[in-house]
Amino acid sequence: MNMNKIGLIAGSGDFPLEFAKAAKQKGLSVVAVAHEGETLPELAQWTDAIVWIKLGHLGKLIKFFKDQGVSDVLMAGGIKKTGMFGGLPDLRGAALLAKMVAKHDDSLLRAVADELESEGITVRESTLYLDNLLAPAGVLTKRKPTKDEWKDIAFGWQMAKEIGRLDIGQTVVIKDKTVIAVEAIEGTDETIRRGGRLCREGAVVVKICKPQQDLRFDLPATGLQTVISMLEVKAGCLAIEAGKTIMIQKDSLIARADQAGVAIVALDKDGSIPSPA
Repeated sequence: MNMNKIGLIAGSGDFPLEFAKAAKQKGLSVVAVAHEGETLPELAQWTDAIVWIKLGHLGKLIKFFKDQGVSDVLMAGGIKKTGMFGGLPDLRGAALLAKMVAKHDDSLLRAVADELESEGITVRESTLYLDNLLAPAGVLTKRKPTKDEWKDIAFGWQMAKEIGRLDIGQTVVIKDKTVIAVEAIEGTDETIRRGGRLCREGAVVVKICKPQQDLRFDLPATGLQTVISMLEVKAGCLAIEAGKTIMIQKDSLIARADQAGVAIVALDKDGSIPSPA
Protein backbone atom coordinates (compact mmCIF):
# COMPACT_ATOMS: atom_id res chain seq x y z
CA MET A 1 0.00 0.00 0.00
CA ASN A 2 1.22 3.50 -0.91
CA MET A 3 0.97 5.20 2.48
CA ASN A 4 1.53 8.65 0.94
CA LYS A 5 -1.34 8.73 -1.56
CA ILE A 6 -4.96 7.57 -1.35
CA GLY A 7 -7.67 7.59 -4.02
CA LEU A 8 -11.20 8.68 -3.18
CA ILE A 9 -14.33 7.69 -5.12
CA ALA A 10 -16.60 10.46 -3.88
CA GLY A 11 -20.38 10.32 -3.70
CA SER A 12 -22.78 12.84 -2.18
CA GLY A 13 -22.95 14.39 1.29
CA ASP A 14 -20.31 15.42 3.80
CA PHE A 15 -18.57 12.05 4.21
CA PRO A 16 -16.11 12.58 1.28
CA LEU A 17 -15.15 15.97 2.74
CA GLU A 18 -14.64 14.52 6.22
CA PHE A 19 -12.46 11.75 4.82
CA ALA A 20 -10.37 14.11 2.67
CA LYS A 21 -9.80 16.44 5.64
CA ALA A 22 -8.78 13.55 7.91
CA ALA A 23 -6.42 12.09 5.29
CA LYS A 24 -4.81 15.48 4.64
CA GLN A 25 -4.31 15.98 8.38
CA LYS A 26 -2.38 12.72 8.41
CA GLY A 27 -0.10 14.03 5.67
CA LEU A 28 -1.59 12.02 2.82
CA SER A 29 -2.04 13.13 -0.77
CA VAL A 30 -5.73 12.77 -1.71
CA VAL A 31 -6.68 12.09 -5.33
CA ALA A 32 -10.44 12.10 -5.98
CA VAL A 33 -12.94 11.03 -8.60
CA ALA A 34 -16.10 13.10 -8.06
CA HIS A 35 -19.53 12.55 -9.60
CA GLU A 36 -21.33 15.35 -11.45
CA GLY A 37 -24.57 16.31 -9.73
CA GLU A 38 -23.72 14.23 -6.66
CA THR A 39 -20.44 15.31 -5.04
CA LEU A 40 -20.13 18.63 -3.20
CA PRO A 41 -17.91 21.03 -5.20
CA GLU A 42 -15.95 22.11 -2.10
CA LEU A 43 -14.26 18.69 -2.08
CA ALA A 44 -11.79 20.19 -4.55
CA GLN A 45 -10.35 22.33 -1.72
CA TRP A 46 -9.22 19.20 0.13
CA THR A 47 -7.69 17.23 -2.73
CA ASP A 48 -4.38 17.33 -4.59
CA ALA A 49 -6.03 16.21 -7.84
CA ILE A 50 -9.68 15.79 -8.79
CA VAL A 51 -11.62 14.76 -11.88
CA TRP A 52 -15.38 15.04 -12.38
CA ILE A 53 -17.17 12.20 -14.15
CA LYS A 54 -20.72 11.09 -14.89
CA LEU A 55 -22.17 8.05 -13.13
CA GLY A 56 -21.19 4.88 -14.96
CA HIS A 57 -17.98 6.23 -16.53
CA LEU A 58 -15.89 3.44 -15.09
CA GLY A 59 -13.21 3.57 -17.76
CA LYS A 60 -12.46 7.23 -17.07
CA LEU A 61 -12.36 6.54 -13.32
CA ILE A 62 -9.81 3.74 -13.70
CA LYS A 63 -7.65 5.69 -16.16
CA PHE A 64 -7.50 8.69 -13.82
CA PHE A 65 -6.34 6.63 -10.85
CA LYS A 66 -3.75 4.78 -12.96
CA ASP A 67 -2.44 8.04 -14.43
CA GLN A 68 -2.11 9.41 -10.87
CA GLY A 69 -0.22 6.32 -9.69
CA VAL A 70 -2.90 5.40 -7.15
CA SER A 71 -2.86 1.83 -5.85
CA ASP A 72 -5.40 2.17 -3.00
CA VAL A 73 -8.83 3.79 -3.06
CA LEU A 74 -11.95 3.94 -0.95
CA MET A 75 -15.59 4.86 -1.59
CA ALA A 76 -17.20 7.57 0.53
CA GLY A 77 -20.60 9.22 0.36
CA GLY A 78 -23.90 8.22 -1.18
CA ILE A 79 -23.84 7.05 -4.77
CA LYS A 80 -27.05 6.09 -6.57
CA LYS A 81 -25.95 2.51 -7.06
CA THR A 82 -29.03 1.22 -8.83
CA GLY A 83 -28.88 4.21 -11.17
CA MET A 84 -25.11 4.05 -11.54
CA PHE A 85 -25.34 2.64 -15.06
CA GLY A 86 -28.89 3.73 -15.86
CA GLY A 87 -27.89 6.64 -18.09
CA LEU A 88 -25.12 6.48 -20.66
CA PRO A 89 -22.25 4.39 -19.22
CA ASP A 90 -18.94 4.32 -21.04
CA LEU A 91 -17.72 1.13 -22.70
CA ARG A 92 -16.12 -0.23 -19.53
CA GLY A 93 -19.25 0.47 -17.50
CA ALA A 94 -21.55 -1.04 -20.11
CA ALA A 95 -19.41 -4.18 -20.37
CA LEU A 96 -19.48 -4.59 -16.58
CA LEU A 97 -23.27 -4.24 -16.44
CA ALA A 98 -23.82 -6.64 -19.33
CA LYS A 99 -22.02 -9.51 -17.62
CA MET A 100 -23.80 -9.10 -14.29
CA VAL A 101 -26.76 -11.23 -13.27
CA ALA A 102 -27.73 -9.54 -9.99
CA LYS A 103 -27.87 -5.75 -10.14
CA HIS A 104 -28.73 -4.76 -6.58
CA ASP A 105 -26.59 -2.24 -4.70
CA ASP A 106 -23.95 -4.43 -3.07
CA SER A 107 -23.49 -6.58 -6.18
CA LEU A 108 -22.84 -3.50 -8.32
CA LEU A 109 -20.33 -2.06 -5.88
CA ARG A 110 -18.53 -5.38 -5.49
CA ALA A 111 -18.35 -5.65 -9.27
CA VAL A 112 -16.85 -2.17 -9.51
CA ALA A 113 -14.36 -3.09 -6.77
CA ASP A 114 -13.42 -6.26 -8.68
CA GLU A 115 -12.83 -4.23 -11.85
CA LEU A 116 -10.54 -1.86 -9.96
CA GLU A 117 -8.64 -4.70 -8.35
CA SER A 118 -8.17 -6.35 -11.76
CA GLU A 119 -6.22 -3.18 -12.63
CA GLY A 120 -4.07 -3.38 -9.50
CA ILE A 121 -6.12 -0.86 -7.52
CA THR A 122 -7.23 -2.11 -4.08
CA VAL A 123 -10.52 -0.90 -2.57
CA ARG A 124 -10.04 -0.27 1.15
CA GLU A 125 -12.54 -0.12 4.00
CA SER A 126 -14.39 3.20 4.06
CA THR A 127 -13.37 3.81 7.70
CA LEU A 128 -9.68 4.06 6.78
CA TYR A 129 -8.12 6.91 8.81
CA LEU A 130 -11.52 7.72 10.33
CA ASP A 131 -11.46 6.00 13.73
CA ASN A 132 -12.29 9.32 15.39
CA LEU A 133 -15.57 9.53 13.44
CA LEU A 134 -16.90 6.11 14.47
CA ALA A 135 -19.60 6.07 17.15
CA PRO A 136 -18.35 4.88 20.57
CA ALA A 137 -20.59 2.53 22.59
CA GLY A 138 -22.91 4.06 25.16
CA VAL A 139 -25.35 6.92 25.62
CA LEU A 140 -23.90 9.83 23.65
CA THR A 141 -26.29 12.60 24.72
CA LYS A 142 -27.23 14.23 28.00
CA ARG A 143 -30.67 12.65 27.91
CA LYS A 144 -30.83 8.88 28.32
CA PRO A 145 -33.61 6.87 26.68
CA THR A 146 -36.68 6.29 28.82
CA LYS A 147 -37.67 2.81 29.95
CA ASP A 148 -40.15 2.50 27.07
CA GLU A 149 -37.59 3.80 24.56
CA TRP A 150 -35.10 1.13 25.70
CA LYS A 151 -37.77 -1.50 24.97
CA ASP A 152 -38.36 -0.03 21.52
CA ILE A 153 -34.60 0.07 20.87
CA ALA A 154 -34.21 -3.63 21.73
CA PHE A 155 -37.19 -4.54 19.53
CA GLY A 156 -36.08 -2.25 16.70
CA TRP A 157 -32.56 -3.66 16.74
CA GLN A 158 -33.86 -7.16 15.96
CA MET A 159 -36.14 -5.82 13.21
CA ALA A 160 -33.39 -3.68 11.65
CA LYS A 161 -30.92 -6.57 11.59
CA GLU A 162 -33.53 -8.68 9.82
CA ILE A 163 -34.27 -6.16 7.07
CA GLY A 164 -30.51 -5.66 6.79
CA ARG A 165 -29.99 -9.39 6.35
CA LEU A 166 -32.52 -9.28 3.50
CA ASP A 167 -30.58 -6.32 1.99
CA ILE A 168 -33.65 -4.06 2.11
CA GLY A 169 -32.28 -1.19 4.18
CA GLN A 170 -30.55 -0.17 7.40
CA THR A 171 -33.19 1.85 9.28
CA VAL A 172 -36.49 1.19 11.03
CA VAL A 173 -38.82 3.52 12.91
CA ILE A 174 -40.46 2.03 16.02
CA LYS A 175 -43.19 3.09 18.45
CA ASP A 176 -44.58 0.92 21.27
CA LYS A 177 -42.72 -2.17 19.95
CA THR A 178 -44.40 -1.78 16.57
CA VAL A 179 -42.61 -1.26 13.24
CA ILE A 180 -43.91 2.03 11.84
CA ALA A 181 -41.58 2.42 8.84
CA VAL A 182 -38.86 0.41 7.09
CA GLU A 183 -36.16 1.98 4.93
CA ALA A 184 -36.05 0.93 1.30
CA ILE A 185 -34.66 3.00 -1.56
CA GLU A 186 -35.81 6.40 -0.23
CA GLY A 187 -33.01 6.70 2.34
CA THR A 188 -32.85 7.32 6.09
CA ASP A 189 -34.25 10.86 6.27
CA GLU A 190 -37.39 10.09 4.29
CA THR A 191 -37.93 6.93 6.34
CA ILE A 192 -37.73 8.98 9.55
CA ARG A 193 -40.20 11.56 8.25
CA ARG A 194 -42.65 8.94 7.01
CA GLY A 195 -42.54 6.91 10.23
CA GLY A 196 -42.61 9.99 12.42
CA ARG A 197 -45.71 11.36 10.71
CA LEU A 198 -47.52 8.07 11.18
CA CYS A 199 -46.96 7.89 14.93
CA ARG A 200 -47.21 11.69 15.46
CA GLU A 201 -44.46 11.93 18.11
CA GLY A 202 -42.06 9.93 20.25
CA ALA A 203 -40.73 7.64 17.52
CA VAL A 204 -37.55 5.63 18.07
CA VAL A 205 -35.19 5.41 15.08
CA VAL A 206 -32.82 2.43 14.83
CA LYS A 207 -30.05 2.40 12.19
CA ILE A 208 -27.70 -0.58 11.96
CA CYS A 209 -24.92 -2.10 9.89
CA LYS A 210 -26.20 -5.00 7.79
CA PRO A 211 -25.04 -8.38 9.19
CA GLN A 212 -23.30 -9.14 5.87
CA GLN A 213 -22.11 -5.55 5.32
CA ASP A 214 -19.06 -5.14 3.12
CA LEU A 215 -17.13 -2.48 5.06
CA ARG A 216 -15.62 -1.14 1.84
CA PHE A 217 -18.80 0.73 1.02
CA ASP A 218 -22.17 1.93 2.24
CA LEU A 219 -21.28 1.92 5.92
CA PRO A 220 -24.13 3.52 7.89
CA ALA A 221 -23.59 7.21 8.54
CA THR A 222 -25.51 9.74 10.59
CA GLY A 223 -25.19 13.48 10.70
CA LEU A 224 -26.89 16.73 11.61
CA GLN A 225 -29.56 16.15 8.97
CA THR A 226 -30.59 12.93 10.74
CA VAL A 227 -31.41 14.86 13.91
CA ILE A 228 -33.12 17.63 11.93
CA SER A 229 -35.35 15.03 10.24
CA MET A 230 -36.20 13.58 13.65
CA LEU A 231 -37.10 17.01 15.01
CA GLU A 232 -39.45 17.64 12.08
CA VAL A 233 -41.63 14.74 13.29
CA LYS A 234 -40.89 15.00 17.04
CA ALA A 235 -39.01 11.68 17.16
CA GLY A 236 -37.36 11.16 20.54
CA CYS A 237 -34.52 8.67 20.28
CA LEU A 238 -31.87 7.44 17.84
CA ALA A 239 -30.04 4.11 18.24
CA ILE A 240 -26.99 3.36 16.06
CA GLU A 241 -24.28 0.71 15.93
CA ALA A 242 -21.05 1.43 17.81
CA GLY A 243 -17.80 1.07 15.90
CA LYS A 244 -19.58 0.72 12.54
CA THR A 245 -21.50 3.99 12.22
CA ILE A 246 -19.80 7.13 10.94
CA MET A 247 -20.89 10.26 12.77
CA ILE A 248 -20.47 13.26 10.45
CA GLN A 249 -19.74 16.48 12.38
CA LYS A 250 -20.14 14.50 15.59
CA ASP A 251 -19.88 17.43 18.02
CA SER A 252 -22.50 19.51 16.20
CA LEU A 253 -24.75 16.49 15.86
CA ILE A 254 -24.70 15.72 19.59
CA ALA A 255 -25.01 19.39 20.56
CA ARG A 256 -28.14 19.77 18.40
CA ALA A 257 -29.62 16.59 19.88
CA ASP A 258 -28.91 17.85 23.41
CA GLN A 259 -30.54 21.18 22.61
CA ALA A 260 -33.67 19.39 21.41
CA GLY A 261 -33.77 16.74 24.13
CA VAL A 262 -33.20 13.87 21.68
CA ALA A 263 -31.44 10.78 23.08
CA ILE A 264 -28.72 9.08 21.01
CA VAL A 265 -27.31 5.69 22.01
CA ALA A 266 -24.76 3.45 20.27
CA LEU A 267 -25.08 -0.32 20.80
CA ASP A 268 -22.56 -3.10 20.41
CA LYS A 269 -22.85 -5.29 17.30
CA ASP A 270 -24.78 -7.97 19.20
CA GLY A 271 -27.37 -5.40 20.24
CA SER A 272 -26.30 -5.29 23.87
CA ILE A 273 -27.54 -2.12 25.49
CA PRO A 274 -25.41 -0.04 27.86
CA SER A 275 -27.03 0.09 31.28
CA PRO A 276 -29.72 2.79 31.45
CA ALA A 277 -29.03 3.19 35.17
